[in-house]
Amino acid sequence: MPKRSIQRLLGEWRKQRTTTNAWLTIPNGFVAEMASRAGFDSICVDMQHGLIDFTQALSMLQATLAKDVPTFVRAPWNEPSILMRLLDAGADGVIVPMVDNAEQAEVAVSACRYPPRGKRSSGPMRAALVAEEPYFPDADANCLVFVMIESTAALENLEPILDTPGLSGVYIGPADLSLSMGFPPETDCTRPEHQAAIKRVIDECHKRSLFVGLHTAGPPFARLAAGWGVDLVTIATDSSSLKMELARRVAEYAKLAG
Repeated sequence: MPKRSIQRLLGEWRKQRTTTNAWLTIPNGFVAEMASRAGFDSICVDMQHGLIDFTQALSMLQATLAKDVPTFVRAPWNEPSILMRLLDAGADGVIVPMVDNAEQAEVAVSACRYPPRGKRSSGPMRAALVAEEPYFPDADANCLVFVMIESTAALENLEPILDTPGLSGVYIGPADLSLSMGFPPETDCTRPEHQAAIKRVIDECHKRSLFVGLHTAGPPFARLAAGWGVDLVTIATDSSSLKMELARRVAEYAKLAG
């Protein structure tokens, strides 16, 4: 079993406790190390919209190991070779963007599960190196596969997507979902139809014992979403948090200086 056992997160979710997640877009191991020591329940390294390549993602996975924080990677796309490589590098799970139908969900899951369930090739390089016990027997059980629900097409195909064997859950991308619904890209969206869509995803997932993650802009909306039953809430992104804090300090000094 890997040192950073995903079982700790699963245990919290099964007790219906919402966990907190940090979202990393800055390609730097030190940033990942700081995030891992800040108290988040998990971390996600973003290779889709973050400025992070594979080598940088690897160093970030290494940086979070010491504090035993489960670390996911959002893949740049639903492409089997990169999904397999991220798991071989030691990611505790993957988040796969822009999944609109069951066929695409099956591609993602198959790349992350060993035969006979899937088509993942054997070669777990760093994943086996950092495992506390033999890697293969528990590899599938300790790997989470989340597909992103972030379009009206995904909502139309929601049930078939969620019925994909081997799927762990979904991660809702609210901004792209908002765009797909004809609105501006809003993260903490207050539109009734948008929130109704999120609640439907939550309900359908929980009917199937699947888990739900949601991207938020901060703790207030995350707390609201936790009340809806979301299992994992992203409450901070490194780049936006740094940007806001730097601007706050400049404004604070200007006020004090008169």
